[in-house]
Amino acid sequence: MTFFKSIALAVTAVFALAFFAQANTEKPTQVAIHVDDNDPVRMNMALNNAANMQKYYDEIGEEVEIRIVAYGPGLHMLRADTSPVADRIATMSLELPNISFAACGNTHAAMSKKIKKTIELIDEAEMVQSGVVELVELQKEGWAYIRP
Repeated sequence: MTFFKSIALAVTAVFALAFFAQANTEKPTQVAIHVDDNDPVRMNMALNNAANMQKYYDEIGEEVEIRIVAYGPGLHMLRADTSPVADRIATMSLELPNISFAACGNTHAAMSKKIKKTIELIDEAEMVQSGVVELVELQKEGWAYIRP
């Protein structure tokens, strides 16, 4: 093997290793879905968006993380007593391991104060301090933003 062929093979190997190292360290596609309406149609559209994204990324062999953030009137999506989509969320959470649900703590506190008792959230919901701040922080971290 000539000297130049050896160098060419070495350079090719370095580029191949760099490519595979990058491919293995790429973070998944991350998508934040915003729900701020107490509208079952909008809530179901958000869940449809999540299911469709998961299906697409599964088909192309890529990972996706989906976070649905609910605040204001949209918190009803995650309330145990008023959610029109609680059963669907429970099913989706079992089927889609990369989906999560964030409930606005500010909205939760205001709604609880208004009815003079602590509102229970569905099991799948994680309380965050502020839904708006959650969306801003996710976008700062590079998450795509969807508002159905």
